[in-house]
Amino acid sequence: MRRGRPGAPALTSVGACGTTGEDAGAERTDSRLWHITLSVSGAAAPLGEVRRALEQLAHDHPFLLTSRYAEDHAEIRYWEEARDLHDAAAVALRLWGEHRSTARLPPWEIVGLEVIDRETYHHRVAAGHGPLPATPVGVHPF
Repeated sequence: MRRGRPGAPALTSVGACGTTGEDAGAERTDSRLWHITLSVSGAAAPLGEVRRALEQLAHDHPFLLTSRYAEDHAEIRYWEEARDLHDAAAVALRLWGEHRSTARLPPWEIVGLEVIDRETYHHRVAAGHGPLPATPVGVHPF
């Protein structure tokens, strides 16, 4: 599954024979964009190490939009391209663990996950209930 960014073209599913749905005449399954908010927390860690680890995670996972952190918790927001909510959530739940050693992330646990589709995200922002459009991209303290 390829991670995407807003406005990226949808993908075609690959069938059991390795052919795309279009090639095989099979039904096409388009991916959708999902806005992910992953919350993690645990024992306090030095702020400099937390920041460095989240910057490395952003480098390793280039579709990361923004991270906010404190010495004992962090929140990561990004877009994920997936067929459905279940696939997007599964990828999001693996993100912290899969990058824990390479990015030297703190040994924190996932304590929250929100997965919403692109339309819901834009409705929230328009209604003033979502993250502010001026929220800076990158890694920032709370």
